[in-house]
Amino acid sequence: MRIRAALSRSKAAALVIGAIASALLLSGCVSLQPPTGTDALGHTIDINPHDVSELRDGGNLRLSTTSLPANWNTLTVDGSDAGTMSMEHPMLPQAFRIDPSGNPTVNTDYFTDVALTGTDPQQVTYTINPKAVWSDGTPITWEDIASQAEALSGHSPDYLISNNQGFDRVAKVERGVDDRQAVITFSKHFAEWRGQFSGNSFLYPKKVTSNPEAFNKSLADGMGITAGPFELRTIDRTQNRIVLGRNPKWWGAAPKLDTITYNVLDAAATIPALQNNELDLTGAASRSDLATAQTIPHVSIRRAPAPQWSHLTFNGAPGSILADQRLRVAITKAIDRQSISNATENGLVADPKPLNNHIYMQGQKGYQDNSLPYDPAAATRELDALGWKLDNGVRVKDGRKLEIRDVMYDDPTWTPIAEIIQQDLAKIGVKVDIETKPGAGFFTDVVQPGDFDMTQFSWVGDPFPLSSMNQIWGYDPKNIQGNYGRIGSPEINDLIERAVSELDPGKAIALANQADRKVFEEGHSLPLNQTPGIVAARSDLANIGAPGISTTDWTKVGFLK
Repeated sequence: MRIRAALSRSKAAALVIGAIASALLLSGCVSLQPPTGTDALGHTIDINPHDVSELRDGGNLRLSTTSLPANWNTLTVDGSDAGTMSMEHPMLPQAFRIDPSGNPTVNTDYFTDVALTGTDPQQVTYTINPKAVWSDGTPITWEDIASQAEALSGHSPDYLISNNQGFDRVAKVERGVDDRQAVITFSKHFAEWRGQFSGNSFLYPKKVTSNPEAFNKSLADGMGITAGPFELRTIDRTQNRIVLGRNPKWWGAAPKLDTITYNVLDAAATIPALQNNELDLTGAASRSDLATAQTIPHVSIRRAPAPQWSHLTFNGAPGSILADQRLRVAITKAIDRQSISNATENGLVADPKPLNNHIYMQGQKGYQDNSLPYDPAAATRELDALGWKLDNGVRVKDGRKLEIRDVMYDDPTWTPIAEIIQQDLAKIGVKVDIETKPGAGFFTDVVQPGDFDMTQFSWVGDPFPLSSMNQIWGYDPKNIQGNYGRIGSPEINDLIERAVSELDPGKAIALANQADRKVFEEGHSLPLNQTPGIVAARSDLANIGAPGISTTDWTKVGFLK
């Protein structure tokens, strides 16, 4: 599953640290240590590991986020963003923990076993830890799983879901040997069944998922009941601050921290806040951020590539200026993504490269280059052939100028990228107007309604990339999920269906890459960079930092004695 990450610089389990760095932010007077990192997922993490016996009890971990959640239900269209999800990792159940290589193991805090117990039909059996309870004291049962499966099934369009997560393929969910066991039977195969309650997805209580009204609105203003080592204590809308505290009903290992505090800060304010001892950890998304962070006493730099990537999404809805697939493709060929990588990641990674796959990240099994080549000469010929003729430097067709709006969150790491794209497209006669928007309401008011010609934001992935394919690149005009550009084709839909139905991992990868090539050829969206995962943290902060693709154990996060 993929979640949006454009607005978050908070640092928590999802490791959301901003998308890319701007060459234009680097002044001539700062210096950097030689870059050693890459932006390819690997097998390393950088979290300052320590045994819990070396940590002091208590303490408040101070993090940041760029806006208060629009909806605390991350299963909804409004709530599917990485900032909200990062805050919920310490509070909600997940079926699997993920290691640095992306391999899942059963999360025994919540489940004693999760197993594929049949293939014809496919069945998965979840056996719930008998100690697991919601924060109001009620047991976690098979009914919570069944309720969420039904909400995400697509049977009712009244549930405003961000991603069906394969539950559209579930025939039924039944009680197992007792209330603490759920048996999911699929109507057709689902390759990434382990990701239905893992990675970027949580289990919510049936109180939240039992009907559309509760699903869409019950968590709009707060978290409600939880089931993790921490729970939501306060939301201060005056001070723009969120505080999590220890959950007294937690049955697992006691967390070391007393509280986790999230302060709402503009992205540009996070490194200064770290410098002023107002934060304990934040992302270093630009070279100037990194240079400043390296000068702060008792702060260390932690690096591990994360499954997060920045991109352009185009608006192909009927009536939009980019509704023509041929026009979108021509425009993509004129954007020099390698130059963007060079300009934005020099000094951060040793060998900057653009991301050339929508589905798999660099370093991840399955990654291959499926992109269309940078070819502005071809773009020029194709625009000419489409009837877009130059007129005083800007192309015109049927009296309409080829003028497109690039809309993004107002962040110092985004605008310079837009300026590079603006310059590239000006060379072929395409005028780009850059529009920046505040973080509050960016997705609900701008992206979801399609108030853009192209927009820049990031996706955060997890070890289950196939689960995101239908969410973002599948097209159903009745349910766009995360396909905000409203672009797709029957051929892409078919390849997605075949990939997510394939239980042979090698065959699934091959089908996913075929689909990815078609996504490029459709001019759906254009990947830019994968984040190198650079984090600045207090040197005495342990077991958190740059976890790569792995999950963070929040019971072990704390400060050294």
